[in-house]
Amino acid sequence: MSLVTEYIRSQFAGGGDPSKQAGWGTPEATTLTGGAPNDVLAERMGFFTDTSICIGCKACEVACKEWNRNPEDGYEFTGYSYDNTGELGADTWRHVAFVEQSGEQIARARESGRKLVDLGMPTLRSASGAGAEAAGGSGEASHLADLPDDAARAIRVAGGHTDYATDAPSALDPGAPALDVERAQVADELAGVNVLDIVATDNGVMPTALHEAQDFRWLMASDVCKHCTHAGCLDNCPTGALFRTEFGTVVVQADVCNGCGYCVGGCPFGVIERREKTATVNHGNAQKCTLCYDRLKEGQTPACAQTCPTTSIKFGTHAEMVAIAEERVAQLHAQGMTEARLYGANLDDGVGGTGSVFLLLDDPEVYGLPPDPVAPSKTLPESYKRMAMAAGGMMAAAALAFVGGGVA
Repeated sequence: MSLVTEYIRSQFAGGGDPSKQAGWGTPEATTLTGGAPNDVLAERMGFFTDTSICIGCKACEVACKEWNRNPEDGYEFTGYSYDNTGELGADTWRHVAFVEQSGEQIARARESGRKLVDLGMPTLRSASGAGAEAAGGSGEASHLADLPDDAARAIRVAGGHTDYATDAPSALDPGAPALDVERAQVADELAGVNVLDIVATDNGVMPTALHEAQDFRWLMASDVCKHCTHAGCLDNCPTGALFRTEFGTVVVQADVCNGCGYCVGGCPFGVIERREKTATVNHGNAQKCTLCYDRLKEGQTPACAQTCPTTSIKFGTHAEMVAIAEERVAQLHAQGMTEARLYGANLDDGVGGTGSVFLLLDDPEVYGLPPDPVAPSKTLPESYKRMAMAAGGMMAAAALAFVGGGVA
């Protein structure tokens, strides 16, 4: 397929099916790009960045710059905590953000996270079903039946529901049985404790450490190119400088790029950028993370993931990364961290999911990420159709005006 034909196809295909275009996950994938030494890696690869264990050491930033020989960004702080790089760009392919949060902001984050999974079901049910209807439940077995007896009992007596905004048990719903002496004692003991922070131990029911010291925290997150399923930058490139690799990643060929900048406007995340014309290397060309394509071809791990001391940045097959991410979110939810949520794992979003999946502890906007990213190329077919209809309407109106007006 010629370059012109491929560009036209990408403009009208609404993103197409990148798995068929690149052939990842098949033996043919190695043939499409000249062959890879490790056939096992000829499938979609990606990152999982777990921000809950990021310590903000910036080792990933340094490793990325060292391996890819990217210019430094200066050593002055931006004013946003300990952030000195500011954002992703042509010279910064990994960016560690520092977001400082107060206790009130943490409470709001937990509330917003809880709403993402809250289906509106009654929050107080009897494990045996007895008395559930009186407490506002449906009488069916609840999740409390799966908890240790003392934990289930503690949650039931704490109150009808929990006010997650203040982490304090609220009063029983109207019509519920009055508290007896035991309930009053336990409710008093649990005052100010989020029921999701309650765990059963050998010493009885105890609040977890996650509930303590929640008056301040840093949200540290290492951002990177998302390597979208439907990559707007790739669809917009008219020269073929951007291409999809056999690993499902998107890479820029600096020696082919003409610096037109079409890819910059096509990225909904603001990741790709043209390097300054005064730069020593690849001046004027678009630059971004390649997911260390040169290392992948040799069966190696990307520099940032290999350097990360806390395993906050994990690397592997995309399917494996999503599975690990989902398991981690479930683990944090079980520990009471209702603010945990995934970003980029939804294959039905505006970019078809991303190759780089993130675990966030607040809304995406807090990290400078768009809440609902959409690749412009996804809506191009409809846009062209509307343009054609508008042009046709204008031509028809002009013809009618000419015919109706006659010749003077």
